[in-house]
Formats: sequence, C-alpha cells, structure tokens
Amino acid sequence: MTFLNKGRAMHDTTTSSGLQTTQFLSFTLGGLEYGIDFAKVQELRVLKALERFAASGEIIGGVAVSRGVIIPLVDMRVACGTSPDAPDPMTDVIILKLSSCVMGMVVDGVTGVVTLLPEQVAPLPAAGGEGTRPDYLLGLGQAGGRRLILVDIEKLMSVNRPAASRQVA
Repeated sequence: MTFLNKGRAMHDTTTSSGLQTTQFLSFTLGGLEYGIDFAKVQELRVLKALERFAASGEIIGGVAVSRGVIIPLVDMRVACGTSPDAPDPMTDVIILKLSSCVMGMVVDGVTGVVTLLPEQVAPLPAAGGEGTRPDYLLGLGQAGGRRLILVDIEKLMSVNRPAASRQVA
C-alpha cells in the first residue's frame, strides 16, 4: 500500500441499519496495533518513496517532500522506545492533515482501515493504577479478534504539550 488519497472525511458514518460507526486507520508500532481517526489521514506513503532531507533530532526524522509540500516527519518508532534500523519495505509514513499543520508519522506498518461501533470501544485502564491516563488515548477498540489502542492524534501531536506528557502507550 503506497498511496491513499481522501477526498472527504470518512470518520463517522451511518450504516444502512442506522448505527453510527467510526473509521480508524490501523498501524503497528513496537508490536502493538494502534488506530487513529481516518479523517485525519491525507495519504499513505512508503518511507523510501519520500524525498527526505536532513534529520534534525531523535524523534523528528527530518522533513520530506510530498506533492511539492515540505512536511516534518515524526518517527514514532523512536518515540515508542524502539531503535529502528534502516527502513524496510513495510515501513510506512502516514501523512496527517491536522488542524494546525500537515505532517508525516513514520510507523512500522499500516494494517488497514477498521470500522468500529461505539460498543466496540472500551475505556483504557489508568496507567499504574493512579487513576489517570494520557488524554490522547481514546480507548481500546476490539473487532474481529483484533485489539487497537485508539489515539487522538491531534492531542498526541500537539506542540503546546509538555514533553513528559507525550509518551506513547
């Protein structure tokens, strides 16, 4: 899967039976599967297919050019604490269109689009039993034997947050 264009937001949809569903793009990071709001996804690219420029930091993997637009790349593999080797053919970049910017997010691999009903999303337990969890975690989606950690990508990628609160689950 090298490329995906979206002409319209497809986050909330209604089935023919009137049930409200939500679509999430699923991807893997460090052996776990995550889901983000599909409406925030502009396109998918294979990491090798992007023209990349200087890496500027540990998590910021430099910038890339996508369709003539220069976008920052955030390497989520590093943010999750894994030390990625050279990109393999499964390494993908999710180009996100957020309210504040367009940016790329490097992940181990995109696994598909998952449609969930509200009853398929359960709240996540608080980390460490302290009664709190990061506000960017939406819950745990379950469909067809799969479990997705659902992430509010706008909150996770917010630049106004303290660095200590940007840990990935």
